[in-house]
Amino acid sequence: MKKPRVLVIGEAANPALTSAALVGWSHYLAIAKVADAHLVAEKRNEEEILKAGLPREQFTSINARAAQGLAWKIALMLRGGKDLGWTTYSALYTLAYPFFEREFWRVFGDRLKAGEFDVVHRILPLSPTTPSLLAKKLKKIGVPFVVGPLNGGVPWPKGFEYMRRSEKEWLSYVRPLYKLLPGYRGTREHAQAIVIASCTTWDQEPERYHDKCIFMPENGIDLKRFPKALERPPEELVKISFVGRLVPLKGLDMLLEATKHLIRDRKVTIDIIGDGPEMPKLKGIVEREGLGEGVKLDGWVEHSVLHERLSQGDVFAFPSIREFGGGAVLEAMALGLAPVVLDYAGPTELVPPECGISVAMGTREELIPRLRDAIEGFVKDPAKAREYGRKSRRHIEKMYTWEAKAEQDLEIYRWVMGERKEKPDWGRPFAYQAD
Repeated sequence: MKKPRVLVIGEAANPALTSAALVGWSHYLAIAKVADAHLVAEKRNEEEILKAGLPREQFTSINARAAQGLAWKIALMLRGGKDLGWTTYSALYTLAYPFFEREFWRVFGDRLKAGEFDVVHRILPLSPTTPSLLAKKLKKIGVPFVVGPLNGGVPWPKGFEYMRRSEKEWLSYVRPLYKLLPGYRGTREHAQAIVIASCTTWDQEPERYHDKCIFMPENGIDLKRFPKALERPPEELVKISFVGRLVPLKGLDMLLEATKHLIRDRKVTIDIIGDGPEMPKLKGIVEREGLGEGVKLDGWVEHSVLHERLSQGDVFAFPSIREFGGGAVLEAMALGLAPVVLDYAGPTELVPPECGISVAMGTREELIPRLRDAIEGFVKDPAKAREYGRKSRRHIEKMYTWEAKAEQDLEIYRWVMGERKEKPDWGRPFAYQAD
């Protein structure tokens, strides 16, 4: 079968960064294995993309630095730094993004009209609040437009209003106004496929567009970077790991409160990998509760050695109260750790019941004993972590490698190009794939 010619829009794709930028870059590389793919990204990413070895003929940089730079500077001032208030940056980014697409059309409009590409796929930005003014133009010239994965819009859970304020999420109160932006409706009406990365985002899409929505989480795993950890016998001491930004919504204070007696009794250790504004608070808890020998708070480690550090753990605890994706959870599962997440939003959709524990959501006072019960279960039965870990690895191999996601993308392209009759459907969320 002839490979489809796909023009991939990844405005922020960058192999040297993390989060959405790295996800976008990895997603493009996966697509390039199953399609004749050309990447379009903003010029600020050009140096790192070329340094990573992508041939110039497979990549085009679009210069929208003035608009994006201004949005970033204003966001930093309003947020008081780069760790909090992500809704503010997202809003300003959305207002600046049309300048990128305008320049994109100037560069590629004639080539698209000439039939040089079979599909245009916008993989970044991930936010569903960012409309695309390209959708209508592409519909007019008969080029299928695929947008997504889209992810975001997780409501703040009840009982955590104080945390919403500490995260400086002021604009989250008026977030639904994004549906009034020019191009919001047109993006959905004129796109041939809308890839949705979470059940929350799916439910927020108007029902009239669900016939073109396809569920596919945005994160993927490169198994070469996360090789399977060597099997080792269960130990009485349960080693818990966490990776992420140290910000209030990650819930690490709850994790320490839930496990402090187990740490003092030398039944549990916790390795917290990351940094952020919560670091002083967490160090204060460790000192006040006498947990120093059982808690590591070393800050960030190099991404290249992260898997080695994580592989030393048994359980990956991720008590974030409001998470869109959860790429760190997938990475830990790939290494064979047993995930413990909250039954809310993104992470719980990545963890089938066969692979780990989703702790019932509640207030802070309710979550602490529930987290304690989950961890105590591993202390009483250390072999349970190994079993969850084995199944987690298997699930990642089946559904979440970049190779698997590339095949999913290919089926979407076949559908929008008319080569496949039925819309692709892998379940919502992905179910555990039995051994």
